[in-house]
Amino acid sequence: MIELLYRDNCIAVCVKPQGVLSTDEPGGVPELVRQALCDSGACVRTVHRLDRVAGGLMVLARTPECASELSRQVREREFDKTYLAVVHGESAEESGTFTDLLLRSKEERKTYVVKKPAKDVQKAVLDYETLASAEGLSLVRIKLLTGRTHQIRCQFSSRGMPLAGDRKYSTLDDGCATALWSHQLEFTHPATGERVRFIKTPPDEYPWNLFEQKNP
Repeated sequence: MIELLYRDNCIAVCVKPQGVLSTDEPGGVPELVRQALCDSGACVRTVHRLDRVAGGLMVLARTPECASELSRQVREREFDKTYLAVVHGESAEESGTFTDLLLRSKEERKTYVVKKPAKDVQKAVLDYETLASAEGLSLVRIKLLTGRTHQIRCQFSSRGMPLAGDRKYSTLDDGCATALWSHQLEFTHPATGERVRFIKTPPDEYPWNLFEQKNP
């Protein structure tokens, strides 16, 4: 069963379990939300995605009109997404911006940082802030300014700071799930026009519990 934090006739805000697809297919988040709503035929539409390995907040639309408006907000960067991640090492700067060119390999299902523009290469930008460090790991807050596939995992790994638990972009064996969490969503409610914000802290488990007193 998926956890629903909020629902009305327009939207549903849920906590996506790690390992679950965010797209509408058997076992995906929309199907789990329909089960939580006790309505297998309900209109539940994905308007933004999370990596399969990531957990945390997602908002889904419950009507085509709300889906269209939320999608517009995502496209026009009026939809704010903040993530938490635990990475190996720490950045030389406490906060800053990562800007890269990313190329997605469909065959490998992996994203790479490249040096020159080319076909299918996309610009990727994120802001980060280091919140705490412990045992060679750092808790980082991230605001995505673009939404590229595996963007956070790829950009940090390319700088020698792979996410704890990441089996695709790291060769380290951390013995935990990938430490990537959708922590906060802020957007304009499609029906009311009100600016709304939702926050969900990561689970109380390793490596998140290394920073228990520092979680925002």
